[in-house]
Amino acid sequence: MKRLFDEHKIRSVTDLDGSWLFLTDPDRIGEAEGWQNGLENAKSVIVPSVWNNELGLLTYEGYGWYEKVFTTEGGTLRFEFGSVMTQADVWLDGVKIGNHYGAFTAFYIIVNNVSAGEHRLTVRADSSFDSKSFPQRYTDWYNYGGIARDVSVETLKGITILSNHLVYDLSEDLGTALVHAELELYNAESTAVESNACVKLGDTVIYCDKVKLSGNEHITVKTPVQEIKDIKLWTMEEPTLYTIIASTDTDDLIDRTGFRKIEVKDNDILLNGRSIELLGVNRHEEHPEWGFAFPAKLMYRDIDLIKDMGCNTVRGSHYPNSRIFMDMIDESGLLFWSEIPMWGCGFGENALKDPEVVAKGLAMHKEMTKQYYNHPSIVIWGMHNEICTAWECAYDITKQYYEHLRAEGGNRIITHASNHPFDDICMGFNDIICINIYYGWYGYRGSTGKLSDWDEFVVNFEKRLKEQGWFGKPVIMSEFGAGALAGFHSPFDTVRWSEEYQRDLLEHCLELFHRTDYMRGTYIWQFCNIRTSPSMDINRVRYFNNKGILDEYRNPKAAYYKVKELYTRYAKEGK
Repeated sequence: MKRLFDEHKIRSVTDLDGSWLFLTDPDRIGEAEGWQNGLENAKSVIVPSVWNNELGLLTYEGYGWYEKVFTTEGGTLRFEFGSVMTQADVWLDGVKIGNHYGAFTAFYIIVNNVSAGEHRLTVRADSSFDSKSFPQRYTDWYNYGGIARDVSVETLKGITILSNHLVYDLSEDLGTALVHAELELYNAESTAVESNACVKLGDTVIYCDKVKLSGNEHITVKTPVQEIKDIKLWTMEEPTLYTIIASTDTDDLIDRTGFRKIEVKDNDILLNGRSIELLGVNRHEEHPEWGFAFPAKLMYRDIDLIKDMGCNTVRGSHYPNSRIFMDMIDESGLLFWSEIPMWGCGFGENALKDPEVVAKGLAMHKEMTKQYYNHPSIVIWGMHNEICTAWECAYDITKQYYEHLRAEGGNRIITHASNHPFDDICMGFNDIICINIYYGWYGYRGSTGKLSDWDEFVVNFEKRLKEQGWFGKPVIMSEFGAGALAGFHSPFDTVRWSEEYQRDLLEHCLELFHRTDYMRGTYIWQFCNIRTSPSMDINRVRYFNNKGILDEYRNPKAAYYKVKELYTRYAKEGK
C-alpha cells in the first residue's frame, strides 16, 4: 500500500501500478466467455484511475475488466488492492481467488503455492447499484468505477504480520502510557513454523517472544501491557509521531501512531485536556481530472489550502480517505472525521431493515476501524450521514454501529450527521451532536429563505436539546453553506449563485455559531466543488455541487477569504 513511508523492509513487495489492459462489459458476458483467461481487443489504461474519465465512459456504470501480467519468484503471494469501485472479483491465471465489496477500504487476497514465473492477474470491477448498495444510487457525489487506488503483490514467508494495532491508555497527567499491541499473524508455510515476534515503539522494545503456528494458521496475539514514560504527545501544534515496527524472523510491518486523548466533558471537546473549537471543512477526495484516483501531490496542496484558511479539522466526506492522505493529515496536526459511505435518503426504510444492508455497513465499519486504527489525527468516527434518523430501524442500526465503534474504535468521538434535528431519535448514541441544515439555500420546515432563519433555529434547537435530555452534549454544525458559481458576482446581496451571497451566508452562520454557547464547532460544506451524479433530481449546475469555497480546480472564491479571516480570529480568541 502506498504510504509516506515504507511499510516493509523485510517483506518483498512488487508495485503493480501502471499499464493494465481494460475492457468494459455492459452486457455482463465476460465471465461466461472466459475473459478471466485473457482479455482480447482491450486497450491500455493506467492504474490507479477511474474509467469515467475515459472518453465515452463518463456515465458508464457496470462491469469493467482489468488485466495485468507480472512475474514472481512464487510461493505464498498476498495481493493488496487500495480501492476497487465497488464490487471486486479477482482471478489468478483464470482461477477465481477472491472478491470484496466496498470501494473505499483496502482488501487483500492470499494465494498459496504459486509457481515461479509469469502470471495473469484479472480484476472485474462493478460500479452498479442495487437496493443493497453502499452508497445507494441517489447520492450527491459521482460514484466512479475502476481501480482507484494502488495495487501490489507481496511474497509472504514464514510467520507474517497482517495487521498491528498499538493500543494505549494515557495517565491522568498524560505523561505515561500503558501500551500493548494486537498482532494479526499468519503462517505462510504449509508446515508448522516457530519464530521470534517482536514489537518496537520507536527505540523501545515493548514485546518479544517466541510464537509457533501450524501450517497456514491465522491467529491474533495480544501482547502484555507495558508502561511507557515521558510520552511526547501528538498535538495540533506539534504532531509527534512514533514508529511502530512489528517483526518476525521472516517478515515485518511498519506503521506510525501518536499519543493523544480526545474526550467530551461538560459541553466541551478536549484534546489532551485542552478545550478546542472545531474549525473545519468537508472535503471529498475527488478531482474532475482524476476522480477518486487522487494524486498524492494534490493532497499536499489541499492540506496547505485548508491550513491557510485557518482550519484545524477536516471531515472526510463521505467515506474513508486514502491511507497516504491520512499519513499527511497525521503529520499536519489537523484533526479528522472518518465515516463510511452511508449517505442520505437513498437508504430508505426497506434498506435500513434489510439484514444484508445492516451487515454490509457493519463490515465497512470493521474495515475502517481496523485499517485506520493507528492514525492519531482521526478523532471522530461517523456512523452515517443524513439517513432518516426519525425511524426505529435507524435507531436499531445506529445502536449496533455505535456499540462496535465504542468497543473497537479506540479513543475516538462517535457521532452521525443528522438533517432531522427536531425528529432524530438516535442522538443518544452520539458523543457529539452533528447537524446538517441549509437555511438560506434549501427550504426546511416552512423557512422564509432569509438568513434570519438561522437565528431562530439556534433558539429552537436549544429547546429541543433540553426537552430530550441531550443538553450538555457539544453541538457541531457539520454541514451548512450555499452554492456559488466561480466568477459570478452581483452587487445585490440576495442574488443566489453569486460569490457574494455565499460569502455573506457563511459569515452570518459562522459568527452566529461561534457566539452560541452550546455549539463547539463547524464544518463548512464544502472545501471545493465536486462532480455529482446526473441522476440527482435536485439542481446541480454543470452536474457539480458548487458549494465549494474553492472551485473544483482549487481556485478560491470570495468565501475562502472571509472564512480565513473568521477562522483565524476564532483560533486566537477561543470559544
